[in-house]
Amino acid sequence: MRPSGGVVVSVAHMDENDSEMRVAVGVDGSELSRNALRRAAVEAVAHDARLDVVHAWNFLDQSGPTFDPHYGESEARANVDRIVTEVLGDERPPRTNLVVINDHPAPAMVEAAEGAFMVVVGARGLGGFRGLVLGSVSQHVVHHASCPVLVVR
Repeated sequence: MRPSGGVVVSVAHMDENDSEMRVAVGVDGSELSRNALRRAAVEAVAHDARLDVVHAWNFLDQSGPTFDPHYGESEARANVDRIVTEVLGDERPPRTNLVVINDHPAPAMVEAAEGAFMVVVGARGLGGFRGLVLGSVSQHVVHHASCPVLVVR
């Protein structure tokens, strides 16, 4: 379909092997990722889709003020669960799935986008270079995701 502006709009189809429609969202704890989570929850409810809340973690890129040598998947899962509870509270969609991936955020989000109806990311996360208009993760996802990408400010 071509809207009046001449932009081509495409509609993503679910993966034939996935019987459930999914909306994936990347969460790192930043305010923009919290905004992305809010919007992704709205999209999941509107499309009767499962909400996959994706949190990428690795040993050298931990949230918090100090390095924890014992930080692992269970701490990462508890961190993302806390963020989802803080942001969505009782508005958490009933089919919310926490996805914790031990990887860098950009490839983790591209992987999470496979077979999804939509992937939602914040414009910038906890990384540096605050002056960038679009963060490196969101830019990578826009260029490599196999489904529509919504970048939230």
